[in-house]
Amino acid sequence: MDRRSLIKQAGLAGVLAAGVAPAVHAQATVRWRLASSFPKSLDTIFGAADVFARHVKAMSGGKFEVSVHAAGEIMPAFGVVDGVQQGSIELCHTAPYYFFGKDETFALGCAIPFGLNSRQMTAWMYEGNGLKLMREFYAKFNIINFPGGNTGSQMGGWYRKEIKSLADIKGMKMRIGGFGGKVLERIGGVPQNIPGGDIYPALEKGTIDSAEWVGPYDDLKLGFNKVAPFYYYPGWWEGGPELDFFINNKAFEALSPEYKAIVEAAAAAAHVDMQAKYDARNPAALKQLVGAGTKLRAFPKDVMNAAFKASMEFYEELNSKNESWKKVYADYSKFRAEQNLWFRFTEASFDSFMQSQKL
Repeated sequence: MDRRSLIKQAGLAGVLAAGVAPAVHAQATVRWRLASSFPKSLDTIFGAADVFARHVKAMSGGKFEVSVHAAGEIMPAFGVVDGVQQGSIELCHTAPYYFFGKDETFALGCAIPFGLNSRQMTAWMYEGNGLKLMREFYAKFNIINFPGGNTGSQMGGWYRKEIKSLADIKGMKMRIGGFGGKVLERIGGVPQNIPGGDIYPALEKGTIDSAEWVGPYDDLKLGFNKVAPFYYYPGWWEGGPELDFFINNKAFEALSPEYKAIVEAAAAAAHVDMQAKYDARNPAALKQLVGAGTKLRAFPKDVMNAAFKASMEFYEELNSKNESWKKVYADYSKFRAEQNLWFRFTEASFDSFMQSQKL
């Protein structure tokens, strides 16, 4: 379906203001199950699935309901794509890069080290070729995707010991999601892919030396500051990670045109809602963490330079062995270059000036 159709014709606000259309009243009752990769305690990232479900129900006059299940309730956090692909559930809400083990191209639908920021990612998806290219790729897995949130640029994680140089990365066991771990490994670290709900005990017990999740609001909830004193920035592996709703193709195609439009609009609402919440809640949480003794640090320059160099080399290697990656990354990297040139003269310069002021 045309990804812009609903927005161009009416927009989400118009649909909600107008109430339920007569065509929707005539629809059959539909019940779907959604499996999340996240625990309920994280109201921002898990909450996007709830926002989606509420909008679907409201816009369908209660005829289309989606029950939302946290990670582990009906399947493991990292089992949701298999569930959607096989049709045991209709949809999931997850971070696509969790599944790069199936194919590295999954990461391009979420975040790669030194990739797009959140605004650029949304622009690539909705106005560039992102949604078209990723849907062509996901079709191999019987999936259609809808953008379902973005955290914005993330923090660089929690560390038991201070990182003074690249040498301190050597041998360090770090919980790091998705693609970032592949680059961490290349600069000497030991990546561990652990679901959000299991990170704290691993860090507390010393099973891992460091961990990243999202940013201050979620990290405060998860209590990482109690077991690791150093908090680093930026999360160079997640400049603008997109979450997605993955829907079983057969289930989606069985919907009426009206219900398909409702799914599209509800996903768009959840997409905007998630980052708005993170942007609003992270500042106060960061102040609270620093006030409680958290030691805020920037990554040393040699760490950033080594990670960037390793990332670019990794992408070149993938170009030579993964045709799906090569096709999507060619468009992604071109879009990134154009966006960064534009942001250099606008967002970056404005933000740099404003952040130097005492307001």
